[in-house]
Amino acid sequence: MSTHDTHNNNDMPAAPALFSPLKLALSVGITLLVIASFVSLNMEWRALFSDDAAGKTWEFLQGFAPPDINPALLSKTAFASFETLAMSALGTLIAAMLGLFLALPASGRFGKTAKSSTRLFLNVARAIPELVWASIMLIAAGLGPFAGTIALAAHTTGVLGRLFAEVLENAAPQAESTLRLNGASAINAFLYATLPQSLPQMLSYTLYRWENNIRAAAILGVVGAGGLGQMLKYHLSLFQMQTAATVIIAMLILVAMVDALSFATRRWLMH
Repeated sequence: MSTHDTHNNNDMPAAPALFSPLKLALSVGITLLVIASFVSLNMEWRALFSDDAAGKTWEFLQGFAPPDINPALLSKTAFASFETLAMSALGTLIAAMLGLFLALPASGRFGKTAKSSTRLFLNVARAIPELVWASIMLIAAGLGPFAGTIALAAHTTGVLGRLFAEVLENAAPQAESTLRLNGASAINAFLYATLPQSLPQMLSYTLYRWENNIRAAAILGVVGAGGLGQMLKYHLSLFQMQTAATVIIAMLILVAMVDALSFATRRWLMH
């Protein structure tokens, strides 16, 4: 072995400890939390898997067959599907633009105070679930897809803003520093160096959140935010099970289509 190789081996950091007091305490704490959860919830596993429960479940599911294929209902379902798709797409687009705008201070480009305050705002935005945002927006904007779109945008802004900030923080600084040293302005250096190398990962995060938002948009209708969810709640409340089955099938098809499109696009961006 050469002297150079020996020197490199000696410079390597020590292997991390497999066990440490902090790791042990964390593992014990998580284990106790899981055990306490099972004990406190008092789950009725026997009732869940009893013959009576299975019979009632089967009887309930039989009420959904066959799905209603009335042309008028199919037309209404198609429009509600488009409404759900539009809510998710527009909500994600608004969130991506706001997230990128907020990611700049959140990544520390405008000082520690701006970073801390922006990250606090993003944490609050993403900590509030979409259903809670929708309930708030329904009071402000009334029933309909507008409230659902804003609810999706509010929650997703918190998620994407934090993810985008981490992407910008982890971007290699050499290209931007070189442009700055050669007289480029801060905004031009960012636009021509940092943003291009960060954009593929940002787009991948945005598409992944769109996948999540199409599911969330279908659920938001349950509180009156429009789309397929609102149709589903209406027909289930009237015990029109076959009609509800048609809406559920439309939800599954819509989610599968968006998932496939998003997955293919992300694969194309990352390769």
